[in-house]
Amino acid sequence: MAKRQSLRDLQERLAQRLSVAKTEAVTAAWLAVESHGNRYLLPLVQSGEIFPWSSVQRVPYTKPWFVGVASLRGGLHGVIDLAALVDSAATSSSGVLDGVQGDRITSESRLVSLHTALGVNAVIWIDRLLGLRSAAMFSGFGAKPDGAPAYFNRSLVDAQGAVWQELDLQVLVGEPEFLAIAA
Repeated sequence: MAKRQSLRDLQERLAQRLSVAKTEAVTAAWLAVESHGNRYLLPLVQSGEIFPWSSVQRVPYTKPWFVGVASLRGGLHGVIDLAALVDSAATSSSGVLDGVQGDRITSESRLVSLHTALGVNAVIWIDRLLGLRSAAMFSGFGAKPDGAPAYFNRSLVDAQGAVWQELDLQVLVGEPEFLAIAA
């Protein structure tokens, strides 16, 4: 009899927690990352797993932003340098180690995979993770910067005045330049 009562109590507590979570949930919308000093917001629904920096095999005759391929969880993924993709000048200012900018690889470097629904086996190399962000954490919204790539959405300003650039990864993977990695 005591087991039934404790099971019933457990079910009631779980039901209460679920109802509270549904009404009070503040959901994060973005993964906040930093790449070459710039702050970006990657939509969580378009982002996949986060991996520590892994051994990357360089692929010859590719664009500077395509770092190479990495074996992650048994699958090959193309490694995209977000900083070099957004700003080609970022690649010319750093030292290169076997085709990879060795001075930018730190213990905080991460590879963020694109969601499988996007249909591309690729990861984005970022310098560091800055956590999760929700719309409530931003005090202002800006327009898309002039001359920005199609995958740039609006910019956002946080409470400290830092500007963040929202990226649309679905638009990014549909860009002809992104799909054509040959130099």
